Amino acid sequence: MTQKILVGCGAGFANDRPDAALRLAQDLAQRTGQRYIMLELLAERTLAEAQLRKGLDPQAGYATRLFDFLEPMLDVCIEAGIPIITNGGAANPRAAAQRLRNTLAGRYPTLKIACVLGDDLLDETPARYVQWLSLDCVGHEPVSVNVYTGADGIATALAEGAGIVLCGRVADPSLAVGAIRHGLGWAAEDWQKMAVATAAGHLLECCTQVTGGYFAHPGMKDIPDPANLGCPIAEIHQDGRLIISKTRHCGGRVSEQTVKEQLLYEVHDPRRYLTPDVVLDLGQARVQDLGEDRIEISGLQGHPRPETLKGLAGMRGLWFGEAEISYAGPGAVPRAALAREILLQRFARLAPEVEPWIDLSGIASLFNDHAGRYLQQRLTQAPALEDVRVRVGLTHTDRSLVEALLAEVESLYTNGPAGGGGVRRHLTEAVTTRSFLLPRSEIHTTLEWY
Repeated sequence: MTQKILVGCGAGFANDRPDAALRLAQDLAQRTGQRYIMLELLAERTLAEAQLRKGLDPQAGYATRLFDFLEPMLDVCIEAGIPIITNGGAANPRAAAQRLRNTLAGRYPTLKIACVLGDDLLDETPARYVQWLSLDCVGHEPVSVNVYTGADGIATALAEGAGIVLCGRVADPSLAVGAIRHGLGWAAEDWQKMAVATAAGHLLECCTQVTGGYFAHPGMKDIPDPANLGCPIAEIHQDGRLIISKTRHCGGRVSEQTVKEQLLYEVHDPRRYLTPDVVLDLGQARVQDLGEDRIEISGLQGHPRPETLKGLAGMRGLWFGEAEISYAGPGAVPRAALAREILLQRFARLAPEVEPWIDLSGIASLFNDHAGRYLQQRLTQAPALEDVRVRVGLTHTDRSLVEALLAEVESLYTNGPAGGGGVRRHLTEAVTTRSFLLPRSEIHTTLEWY
């Protein structure tokens, strides 16, 4: 029986660093035992964007940079016997699999590529999923409807010999859970083991966040060589022991602090973290520093998985407009504030139904509120800035109306205040998301082989 396995994560989102993923593959190839690499390439809105690309080209719709990650590491992983598992199939795992098969045909004709399907409901009869969507979706066109599936399909694909597993909207931690179930032979209903596997996947899923990337804060939480962060590696033992480390000879750090931050990242309730594979209880979790960038996590508890799965629908029907203009030099702040006031008055006259969001970057942007109360408070403190950028954001169903309002920002060139410059305008179709729950029994994953 396998005593331990290694699972590394080479990407935490679609535009992560392929060179870091390659270094991870090269490191794992030099180690012994059963090893896996996961690539997490989806975000909440990524699937809607991928479905739009698929609608224009039936051979598109997978993660835009999927092959930027795969192609450099394929030879390394295949020759070392390291399966690659990714949700980079996005809206079109079949097209990704076919391209990958064509890429590998001359070199590795016997390599098995599996597509895990069943998460995508967009082509289903709308009545099948509309019943679970909220009423505020009425009047909007769904461009994507996906369900966060668990590790079952991945574990089955690996058990049947897959060297590469391409998924759509599988839950992020499940990428690792499927590998761990396969590598250690853990049962899906062993809730304690599934808690360990899910915690491993959760710690890995954002890639270098746990090795110091998102953790870094100069002077408070310094990280060595942050331009060359090492990807995380989970070491999972048959007895449930879990250790997080990173790619050797790279920058970054794995410490109690980096692990604790990632362990609680996006967790709504530490005692009931709901996933498709288990309800994870972190209430008694303990973190121990083993030295040399190795952290052990223990005290994890698991409870039976939920009877429902989370779904996510991407809805079109809105246009998003954005425009910016800069003010610099003496009096930049009051001039920027006047520009904002002029725009508010103009928008109220031209389109009273629109609620614009107007920030003054450098004074109030991330913390600004729709009504601008935070901004007004900041303005009374008279920040001594000489470089301020006014940013306008707005949405509406009428594209021409959004275009007209964006033109109002550019009109400030001659209509004041003094010294405005560097106008930028951008208009795009907005995709909003709506989440819903549906019974687990409604979803069945299947495999296709290439």
